[in-house]
Amino acid sequence: MVRVVSIIELTKRQDLIIEIVKDEGPITGEKIAEKLNLTRATLRPDLAILTMAGFLEARPRVGYFYSGKSGPQLLSNLARKKVVKDYKVLPVIIKEASSVYDAVCALFLEDVGTLYVVNNKGYLAGVVSRKDLLRAMLGKQKIEDVPVNIIMTRMPNIVTCSPEDSIFDVAKKLIDYQIDSIPVVKEALDDDKSVFEVVGRVTKTTITKAYVELASGQSERS
Repeated sequence: MVRVVSIIELTKRQDLIIEIVKDEGPITGEKIAEKLNLTRATLRPDLAILTMAGFLEARPRVGYFYSGKSGPQLLSNLARKKVVKDYKVLPVIIKEASSVYDAVCALFLEDVGTLYVVNNKGYLAGVVSRKDLLRAMLGKQKIEDVPVNIIMTRMPNIVTCSPEDSIFDVAKKLIDYQIDSIPVVKEALDDDKSVFEVVGRVTKTTITKAYVELASGQSERS
C-alpha cells in the first residue's frame, strides 16, 4: 500500500520535486521529469505520493502546483479524515448499582482513569473518574455501601463521540474539556427517548498513537 503521509521521511528526490513546483508551478510532470533527467514513468510514484500526502495539487491539462501547506497542516488534515472507529479501544464498564468499592477495584484492575456506568438496560448512564472515587474514599461513609450512581457524572453532562467522528475533533474535545477519555457511543431509541450504547473509548494515549502513526506514514495500526 502507498504510504499516504511522508511528512517526516521525504526522499531527496521528493524534496527536489517540491522545490521545483514551488518555483515554477503550475508545471507538468513531463517538465519536472526533464529537469531531473528522469523519465515520466520513473517520476510517477513520487508525484503520486506527494499529491496524496497533500504537498502538491494536480489539475488536468494544467499540471502540478504547491499546496502551500506545512507538515503540521497536512497532519491536521489527515487527522480530520481518520475516524474514531479505526482507533477506539474497548471500554471499561460497570453497572449503575455497583458500589464505589467495586468501581475502585475495576479502576485499578483495568488500569484506566475513567469508568463508564451503564443502567440495567446497558445504556450509558454516567461516568466516574479517579477524582470522583478519591473524593468518595475521603468521605465518612463506607465505600462498600455507597452506590456509584451517587458520585458519577450523569447524562446529559457527559462528553461523547461517535464512531464516525474524526480523530482531530475528538482530540480537540479532550483538550477543551480537560478530560482523559471519551466514550464512543451509538445512539438508539428506548421508549421514544434517545439513549447511548457504549461501543468503545478514546483516550489521550489513543490520540497520541494515532498522530504518531499518521506522522510516520503507517497505513495500519500496530
